Amino acid sequence: MGFEELLDQVGGFGPFQLRNMALLALPRILMPMHFLLPVFLAAVPAHRCALPDTPVNFSHQDTWLEAYLPREPNGRLSSCLRFTYPQALPNTTLWEEGQSLKELQAEASTEPCPQGWEYDHSEFSSTIATETPPCLTLQWDLVCEQKGLNRATSTFFFAGVLVGAVAFGYLSDRFGRRRLLLVAYVSSLVMGVASAASVSYIMFAIIRTLTGAALAGFTIIVMPLELEWLDVEHRTVAGVLSSTFWSGGMMLLALVGYLIRDWRWLLLAVTLPCVPGILSLWWVPESARWLLTQGRLEEAHRYLLCCAKLNGRPVGKDGLSLEELSKVAAAERVVRRPSYLDLFRTPRLRHISLCCMVVWFAVNFSYYGLSLDLSGLGVNVYLTQLLFGIVELPFKLLVYLFVRYVGRRLTVAGALLGTALTLGARLLLSSEMVSWRTALAVLGKGFSEAAFTTVYLFTSELYPTVLRQTGMGLTALVGRLGGSLAPLAALLDGVWVSLPKLTYGGIALLAACTALLLPETRKAQLPETIQDVERKRAPSGLQEEQMPMKQVHD
Repeated sequence: MGFEELLDQVGGFGPFQLRNMALLALPRILMPMHFLLPVFLAAVPAHRCALPDTPVNFSHQDTWLEAYLPREPNGRLSSCLRFTYPQALPNTTLWEEGQSLKELQAEASTEPCPQGWEYDHSEFSSTIATETPPCLTLQWDLVCEQKGLNRATSTFFFAGVLVGAVAFGYLSDRFGRRRLLLVAYVSSLVMGVASAASVSYIMFAIIRTLTGAALAGFTIIVMPLELEWLDVEHRTVAGVLSSTFWSGGMMLLALVGYLIRDWRWLLLAVTLPCVPGILSLWWVPESARWLLTQGRLEEAHRYLLCCAKLNGRPVGKDGLSLEELSKVAAAERVVRRPSYLDLFRTPRLRHISLCCMVVWFAVNFSYYGLSLDLSGLGVNVYLTQLLFGIVELPFKLLVYLFVRYVGRRLTVAGALLGTALTLGARLLLSSEMVSWRTALAVLGKGFSEAAFTTVYLFTSELYPTVLRQTGMGLTALVGRLGGSLAPLAALLDGVWVSLPKLTYGGIALLAACTALLLPETRKAQLPETIQDVERKRAPSGLQEEQMPMKQVHD
C-alpha cells in the first residue's frame, strides 16, 4: 500500500485539510505584503533641491524657484539640479541694472543639490528614499544619483529569497516542515523589527536581505505542508483556492499602506502578524509523508488518526497498524536522492527543463516588473495597489476554467502573450490618456497573475514523480532570479523612458513562444519515471515500459 491509498483511508480532502489550509493562509497573506512592500516603502515623492528661505518681501514663489532651479527638456523644474548661483529674472528684485538675459544664461551653471532635498509629504510622510535622520552623515536621500540604491533594495530582498529558498528546501527535508516553518516565522519577525529600526541604508539593505531569506521559508514550506495532506484529485482546486490568499494580501497591503504613511511603522505593521502565526503552529500538523520517510511511525500514526477523526472516517487500529505504516514508509523512501543534473541527462527532459526555466524567469520578471512600477498611471498608489489585487481574483477563476477545458500550455502562452500586448499597447498611448493607461496596467497585471498561477500547475505535471520536487526547485530558483532583476530593469528608463516596459513585454513574448514548445498535460497521464517522459518520443506502437502512469485529474 502506498501513501496515496493510506490518505484515501483517512480522507484526502475534508475538515482536516480545510483547517490546515486556513492555518496556513497567514503566511500566504504575509508574503505579498513583504514582497510588494517596496511600492510604499521605497516610494519616491515629488522633490526638489533644498533652497534658501524666500525673502519676506518676495511674493512670487514660482519666480523664486525659477531663479534657483533649471528646467528639464519637458519644461518641468529640475528635481535633481540647481543653479550654482541664483539666476536674476527680469522685472524682479533680483534683477540688477545693466544685466542682460544673454549674459546670465551664458554664466548659468548647475550642480547637484548641495543642501539636500525637500520632499512633498502629502502622500507619504516618510519612505526610505526620503529618510533624513538628525545626523546629516546618515542622511539617505535615495533620489537622483542615488535612485539606483533605492531600486536595489528590492533586488537585495529577492536575492535573499533566492538564497533562503535553497537553505530552507534542504533544511525542511532534513528537519521537517513544521519545525522550519517556526524558524521562518521567528526569523521573519526578528528581521522585520530590526529593519524598522535601521539607522543607515547599509544596515537596512543587509537586514532586508536577511528578511527575504527568512520569508523564503514560507514559499518553500507552506505548499508542501498543505499539498502533502491532500489527495491528487483536489490539489488543483486547493492550489487555486490557496492562491487567492496572495491576492487578499495585496489588497490588505493597499489598506495598511493607506492607513500608515510612515515606512518604519508600516514595516512593523506587516511584520507583527508573525506573532499569531507562531501561536497557530500548535495546530498545524507535520507532514505524515515526511514522518514516514524519516521512520517516525508513531508520530505519523498520531497525525493520521487525527485526520481520520476530523474527516469522519471510521479507521480502527487494525486499519492503521504500525506494521502497515512501516510498509508504506519503506515504499516512500527514495534509494538515491535526485540531483539537478538528472533534469538534463535525457533529451526530452532536458528540453522540458530549458523551456520551463525560460517561462519561469519571464513570469517572475514581468509580474514583479508590473507590480513594483506604479508610476505614470494617474491614480494614487493606494488605489492602484487595490485594483491590482482585485483584478487577480477573476483571472484566477478564468485560469481554473481554461486549464480544464483549453489546456495548460495554451493558458500559459495566452496569459504571457496578454501581458506582452498590454505592455506594448501602453507604449503606444500618449501620457494624456491616463484612464486607458491605467486600465491596460490593471489588465496586464491580471494576465501576469494568470501566468503565475498556471505555471505552478503546469510545471508539476511535466516532470516525473521521481524528479518532480527537484524540477520545481530548479524552475523556482530561476524564477526568483527573474524577480530579483525586475526592479533593476526599471533603471533602464534613464536610457529611454519606454525601455523598461519594452523589456518586460519582450521577455514575456519570448516566454509565450517558448511555452508553446512544451507538451500539453490536460487529460494526459502523469509521468512516474524518466522513461515515462522519454517514451513520448517513441513511435506509438512501441511496447510501453515500466508501470502505467497515473491519470491527471482536472
